[in-house]
Amino acid sequence: MLSRSHPKPTRSGRPRSAAADEAILEATRESLVDLGWSKLTMGDVATRAGVAKTTLYRRWAGKNELVVDAVAVLFDELELPDLGSLAADVEAVVLQFAALLERPETKTALMAVVAESTRDEALRDRIRKSIVDRQKRLVLEGRARAQERGELPAEPDSATAARTADLIFDVIAGAVVHRALVSAEPVDADWARRFTLLLLSGLGAASA
Repeated sequence: MLSRSHPKPTRSGRPRSAAADEAILEATRESLVDLGWSKLTMGDVATRAGVAKTTLYRRWAGKNELVVDAVAVLFDELELPDLGSLAADVEAVVLQFAALLERPETKTALMAVVAESTRDEALRDRIRKSIVDRQKRLVLEGRARAQERGELPAEPDSATAARTADLIFDVIAGAVVHRALVSAEPVDADWARRFTLLLLSGLGAASA
């Protein structure tokens, strides 16, 4: 009589739930607003999200990683519109960015992780990879679109292109964060227009 073999399971453990991840990240941002960085705990986040604390630790090694990911998904909401010109596109994304920074959960979480990262090199690296590097996509998209329109020349080589993209990102992100969170001044349509003119003037001079 032939024996019937049973297939072996192809994976162990429960599959990761996108809904659980979303609930956890939202609970993390709520905890930051309510409690601040120093009082936020993995246990509090688990309770708010309605999951076991072990669920958090299967996904994130600790509070630093969890908070960075909770911030990163907010910045993933940013999109570069196609409004027909580089100036209009830049102004629009600047206003989007400023509106995102006005949200209490973004403001609190971003300020918290940046402050903590001054004492934690691993946290700085995670911020760079999860937020900064991911959002450079906006610069790359905008530059490629502007080059197709003939508004910007192509860079002579990939190394120069990468350096230029880094500089553009640093200028835009640095200016908007400083204006909105450090100076606490409005980033309105007039400021966005004047800032964009200054930025594009600099790009034009650099290209020349």
